[in-house]
Amino acid sequence: MKTTIEEKEGNLIAIFEGRLDTAAAPQCEQDLKPLADCEGRDIILDCTALDYISSSGLRLFLGVLKTAKPKGSHVYVTGMNADLRSVFTMTGFINLFEMKS
Repeated sequence: MKTTIEEKEGNLIAIFEGRLDTAAAPQCEQDLKPLADCEGRDIILDCTALDYISSSGLRLFLGVLKTAKPKGSHVYVTGMNADLRSVFTMTGFINLFEMKS
């Protein structure tokens, strides 16, 4: 699992590659810490190269959302494949996040 944070056009972009499972979650959580400094900048969670997400990964996404919203930031999820979309739909997360194509 690899997580990269980039800044592009004033947005913060988290790029996920691989499997975000229970084993990968602690390192991913550390990698996502820079997103806490969003202060009104939008956050894009790029899942184009994400193969799998577990409940631990969903918890991390929710943590990003809970940190960003009070700071006036929007959190968008992009690049979801059919399997990820199914997980987001089954868990209700599809209603929590704004989707971007």
